[in-house]
Amino acid sequence: MQLFKLSTKLHSFDTFAEFAKEFELGKDDLVITNDFLYQPFMKALNLPCKFIMQEHYGKGEPSDEMINQILRDIAGTPYKRVIGVGGGTVIDISKIFALEGLKDDVLPAFDKKIPIVKGKQIIILPTTSGTGSEVTNISIAEIKSRGTKMGLADDAIAPDDAVFIPELLKGLPFPFYAASSIDALIHAVESYVSPKSNEYTRIFSLKAISTIIPVFKAIAEKGEDERHKHHAVMLEAANMAGIAFGNAGVGAVHALSYPLGGNYHVPHGESNYQFFTEVFKHYHAKNPNGSIKEIEAYLAKELGCDTANVYDALDALLGQLISRKPLHEYGMKEEEIKGFAKAVIETQQRLLKNNYVPFSEEEITEIYRTLY
Repeated sequence: MQLFKLSTKLHSFDTFAEFAKEFELGKDDLVITNDFLYQPFMKALNLPCKFIMQEHYGKGEPSDEMINQILRDIAGTPYKRVIGVGGGTVIDISKIFALEGLKDDVLPAFDKKIPIVKGKQIIILPTTSGTGSEVTNISIAEIKSRGTKMGLADDAIAPDDAVFIPELLKGLPFPFYAASSIDALIHAVESYVSPKSNEYTRIFSLKAISTIIPVFKAIAEKGEDERHKHHAVMLEAANMAGIAFGNAGVGAVHALSYPLGGNYHVPHGESNYQFFTEVFKHYHAKNPNGSIKEIEAYLAKELGCDTANVYDALDALLGQLISRKPLHEYGMKEEEIKGFAKAVIETQQRLLKNNYVPFSEEEITEIYRTLY
């Protein structure tokens, strides 16, 4: 049984200009990014790369429609490296463009109806402190024709290099910062209780948790601008959480969030946040004595509360960053509850196999109903 793997090389620079010089960015590079990052950090460098501005192809989470339009626009463009500079949407899209054999539709790749073969080098520069996707072999996209999200998990899309540049987080609006950072915490906690976790992955989970929660407490006490003091350590914490879940996986929190995100376009981190503590309460109710007991004790220590109150304390802290809303406020209808639960069972087994304990369709329905 494989215990641990990290194939991505990690790098750190103070500025994007230093990175561009060290990596010799040039005409053979396809850079996928956003205009709000290009203008302050890249434009003045006059790089001869091919630039794609992701937001020109749609807003929000990555989708098959978004990827397919970019595929059509770069058809015939030669490039040897894909460089993704952005948040989760940019990163997930960038991974796809390293594959050989794509034409004008990405769905055959997600369905694995074509060979999944890497043809380009992948370099990722995360600009949120959350996804951890810069070190995972997973790309997630909303498949609009199916009303859900799908994941492509294959070593062919694992980044070759991950580059951390704190200055790239300076302009990130607080709601996006908070959602992505909460997502990193969820990665660390979910992967800790995964059946695939081990002594190696848990080191990364615990270090991420012990970094993120004190930063959240400082922000709650001092205000949103406090985050700017912690960009470097939060990039590292999100990366560590990514290493943990890249090896051990995430489970029901992510699985239940996908129909909400896919149908109502709720950002990934915010969608996961809606289900976080409720899923763990159900885990605890089914088996309070395994690894969940360990992680509850660790969280209680970091939060400064009793283990019996750990989820209330966690909700209270996270609620100072983002207000949690009932699912119906996103537009979800009560009659969709059973359909969402069925969809999770049918389409998210890749994630559900990482649950701390198994959930039946009826138990998933109960979680949706509780949060509705």
